[in-house]
Amino acid sequence: MSLLISPAFAEGAPAVGPGAGFDWILIVGMVVIFYFFLIRPQSKRAKEHRELVSALAKGDEVVTTGGILGKVNKVTDDYVVIEIATNMEIKVQKHAISATLPKGTIKSI
Repeated sequence: MSLLISPAFAEGAPAVGPGAGFDWILIVGMVVIFYFFLIRPQSKRAKEHRELVSALAKGDEVVTTGGILGKVNKVTDDYVVIEIATNMEIKVQKHAISATLPKGTIKSI
């Protein structure tokens, strides 16, 4: 039975060489790279969006995530009423607002 398989003999633990600490440095480096290129920018964008949503007021001109332009008529805790045309209003969730526009942008379009 052991003709094709060579027997495995127990040996001592492998000696720790100079490259063992390099593995930890590589792992820490990857974590730092992920933090600065992925996590930090995303949290900054989320913070800016929270500030934008909390600063909404009546009369602001906004764009929704669906691309609808309108003027804010009413702001409640979770929803915003936007006038998209004369006597035509829609109600959207606050987090659906993607940007505010300078005053007079809708009239100039």
